[in-house]
Amino acid sequence: MPRPLTRLSDPQHRALADFLRTHRERLAPGGGGRRRTPGLRREEIAQLSGISATWYTWMEQGRDVSVSPAVLDRLANALQLTTAERAYLFELAGKRDPRAPAPNSAAAPAALRAAVAAVRAPAYVLDGLWNAVAWNKAAARLFVGWLTGEHDRNLLRYIFTASAARRLIGDWDDRARRVLAEFRADYGKRVDDPAMAKLVEELRQKNKFFAEAWDEHMVVSREGGERTFHHPIDGTRSYLQSTFNYAPRPDFKLVILTPAKS
Repeated sequence: MPRPLTRLSDPQHRALADFLRTHRERLAPGGGGRRRTPGLRREEIAQLSGISATWYTWMEQGRDVSVSPAVLDRLANALQLTTAERAYLFELAGKRDPRAPAPNSAAAPAALRAAVAAVRAPAYVLDGLWNAVAWNKAAARLFVGWLTGEHDRNLLRYIFTASAARRLIGDWDDRARRVLAEFRADYGKRVDDPAMAKLVEELRQKNKFFAEAWDEHMVVSREGGERTFHHPIDGTRSYLQSTFNYAPRPDFKLVILTPAKS
């Protein structure tokens, strides 16, 4: 039997303990009869999850125990968690859900595509691999050579391998380095994803600037700000970029470019 570790004061462990206890107590026990305490017993949840009762008790006590994604998966099933509750469980435990959609596993839902189409300013949605999965006509016009199918509609392939991107994006060197630092923040969340590794290695081989910038290990959040583009037809245009995460699929990013006031 594993030895208990030191009890932590970490609020995240306390939140996980309270979450487990609350959802265990909400489950109706089978077999009838009255019980002094509500819900299932700790031993029953442990048995349903295939772990020892002692180990589960330590989790409910907020102790610093290491729990694998497989155990969390069984706990989520035993506790009959909803999709949102399951995601919350894995977030509290600091683990990646093995059943979570892969970054490139699904197209954008119809409701999201409709929302993007309704935006008048250029707008697009990136998946976890930074492929465009939804965009509007304004975005297709602005990003020459990207959203019409070239480069698999991947933003990194477009920026680092398309000559049109170098002409379009103002201060290309600085912007490209910044975009790559933003991508690395996402890469860190999917460092064990083969698709991520394949994309990075492909671009390292294709583009010397990408390889050099990648080796700098810069990491920044996607904060937005002013972006300048030199469009071959519309001329120089400036926009304020805003980025939002899509709640049902947090790996989806909605980017909106609002015209900047001159």
